[in-house]
Amino acid sequence: MKITFDPRYNIAYIRLQEKGAEVETIRISDELNVDVAPNGTAYGIELLNANHQLFTQDQGKLIIENEAQGGRQEIELA
Repeated sequence: MKITFDPRYNIAYIRLQEKGAEVETIRISDELNVDVAPNGTAYGIELLNANHQLFTQDQGKLIIENEAQGGRQEIELA
């Protein structure tokens, strides 16, 4: 998985896996798109207005939690 952020356009992309086939972009809302292959595999999630969606709740941090084994990691983004 890879997360990218483009501050020029305020767009973040969460790539779940490399695109191995043609994908269809499904618009979920004005701020959310999902790339899906014909077989239903999700390839990525595009967040428009990403600053609002990613940074307001956690004050500019990416928080990774392992709910099964415990543990938490915080990465400063802004």
